[in-house]
Amino acid sequence: MKCSNIIAVVEARMTSSRLPGKHLLQANGKPMLQHLVDRLKRVSLLNDIVIATTTNSADDELVNFAKSNNIAFYRGSELDVMGRVVEAGKYFGADVICEVTGDCPIIDPSLVEHAVQTFVANDAVYVNYGVCAGLPDGMGCQVFLWNALNESAKMTRDSLDREHVTLHIKNHPESFRSIYMVAPSSLYRPNLSVTLDESSDYILIKKIIENFGDANPFFSCDQVISILEENSDWVKINQHVQRKGEG
Repeated sequence: MKCSNIIAVVEARMTSSRLPGKHLLQANGKPMLQHLVDRLKRVSLLNDIVIATTTNSADDELVNFAKSNNIAFYRGSELDVMGRVVEAGKYFGADVICEVTGDCPIIDPSLVEHAVQTFVANDAVYVNYGVCAGLPDGMGCQVFLWNALNESAKMTRDSLDREHVTLHIKNHPESFRSIYMVAPSSLYRPNLSVTLDESSDYILIKKIIENFGDANPFFSCDQVISILEENSDWVKINQHVQRKGEG
């Protein structure tokens, strides 16, 4: 079966050059990584959620966090992120991986669900629903067959490919049947960013989380867009940040 075991793999490490320790920074009484995991738990098609961290001793904190919150984890290479995700998927018997980076603490579960549903319903080995789709940066995910990523990993040793998990798949559509989803006009805001790269991103995301508070902890992408469009000064908080992701 193509989709008998679908797991979310969340890449996270404590040694980010731009904002060390960012995944455990607090907002409304919870670490950023907890906000992300709690949101992924609302995606009905996921069988498990795995934090894919590294063997670096600095990431012992993430392992302790995972253990204390009964979250599955895997430790692998710090630089070879592609290999780490392949190994995590193999360890947990994944047929399909939904990849979400730890930099997306307020990802909308309904968007993840939609991406997984699209993957399940189509004859593709890779689905992208993120910045390429026009969503705000920090709302995206990728869904792919574990077998496809494993095959891709065997085909490249390029350092950029190994750092950016699916870059090789994206660059070789002739080998990997791909679907690039497009955001509806109501969510098409590629100019907005709620991804956690730098301290100004943390300030903004913390403001958003604490604005909704306990009354609405699972606020949606369109609610984030609405509040940012109502508060243009909030958008300016992290507008200067240069993104180095691959979309």
